[in-house]
Amino acid sequence: MKQLIYKNCLLCDTLSYRDFCDACFKDITKLSTHYCMVCAKTIASGKDGYCGDCLASLPAYSETIAALTYTFPTDRLIHALKYRAQLAIAPILAQLLFNKIMQKGLTEYPDLIIPMPLHPKRLQERGFNQALEIGRHVARQVKIELSPDGCKRIKNTPPQTELPWKMRKNNVKNVFSCDLDLSGKHLAVIDDVMTTGATLNELAQQLCKQGAKKVTNWVVARVQRDRLQARLY
Repeated sequence: MKQLIYKNCLLCDTLSYRDFCDACFKDITKLSTHYCMVCAKTIASGKDGYCGDCLASLPAYSETIAALTYTFPTDRLIHALKYRAQLAIAPILAQLLFNKIMQKGLTEYPDLIIPMPLHPKRLQERGFNQALEIGRHVARQVKIELSPDGCKRIKNTPPQTELPWKMRKNNVKNVFSCDLDLSGKHLAVIDDVMTTGATLNELAQQLCKQGAKKVTNWVVARVQRDRLQARLY
């Protein structure tokens, strides 16, 4: 029998045989059972799979797979990776995302994975792109090519988290460029957090201009609007 090796839970420091103790693992993987198939926003049970916003105006991406809800304690993990450079967390978040992708039982897999680009100035300040670090591990597990430099962020705009909801769409307008020939390809865009979806939609528009037939978001965590609005207003 294989002997269990114990470690400290990343969140509460309790001894565990995996990265999280059972209680913390239950907390971080708790998701709504009813969410929009396009943007992964929570919807009421009995709806047809689309939220009101996507019914009114479909985004450039076709689907969103989110592993976690962006709330405590998930936000602590992502902040530790993003702002405290705890890069060892990247493969752990990538595994949670990979598990969710496998649970979906996809019948069609992307041809190429694109990590959400960072502007060079932001990359210099941070020293790494968290989406790329997560993407490396996911790409390796799903055995799909990762394109780290095919798309670039050409405008250094204020962080979306610093802006009110209604200003976020204009903040990211025309911030990406892409020199890849994506004719007929299905792309997966990997990011750590999806908030309003404005940045992901802007990148998806650019990918479609390059010929992509379909863009799917693979995100570690999805912010739900009720929680976001509570912080902004």
